[in-house]
Amino acid sequence: MSEAGTESLQVEATGETVGEAKWAALRELEKLRPGIDKAAVRFQVVSEGERGLLGVGFAPARVIASVEAGPALEEEEPDTAAPVDESELAAEVREVIERILDAVGVRARIEIVEDDETVTATVVGRELGLVIGKHGQTIDAIQYLANAIVWRGRGDERKAVVVDAAGYRARREATLGALAQRSAERAVSSASPVELEPMTAVERKVVHVCLKDFPGVATRSEGTEPNRFVVIDPV
Repeated sequence: MSEAGTESLQVEATGETVGEAKWAALRELEKLRPGIDKAAVRFQVVSEGERGLLGVGFAPARVIASVEAGPALEEEEPDTAAPVDESELAAEVREVIERILDAVGVRARIEIVEDDETVTATVVGRELGLVIGKHGQTIDAIQYLANAIVWRGRGDERKAVVVDAAGYRARREATLGALAQRSAERAVSSASPVELEPMTAVERKVVHVCLKDFPGVATRSEGTEPNRFVVIDPV
């Protein structure tokens, strides 16, 4: 339990080995709090992973890393004023996400970048671990709600609303891409299907897109939410 006035950070990470999972967790903590004292990080091994026979049925090692991040500093009220040149759509995305964050008790600033296809809302603040959530489930839920609310009743052509925090999307996409490539190679070499761990719909889409042109494999989703997962089949 944290002492009064201190802030605790906690992340969960996976890897092919416990050691790789610990390093991944450390990198996540450093993204959330640069300069964190690595010696103060505590690890809980949730699973040591399992390779299975001939690489089939691979399950990653999983650890939880936590650290007391030191005294919480008083923060100024975030500047929530929208830029004067912000579009009506971007302003609505900002308002929706601010309401969601307020409901979960997170004080943060929203930075909006809009192009022809996407409105990206980046959450900036000190409580980004709460925003991201375990396996990104919270940030994916926020993104889903933002899309559903913003586009409800609109008949015009849609832009995707993307919600990000601390570079989470890019890091997670890179991790999933590497996992997908390794698993596809395993499926081809073993001539047997490879099942990945349960993922959110957003993450499953990343895997499907990553392996769309990978020779010798096809992907499909199996199971029911929240335990739906990707299967990589050799073809």
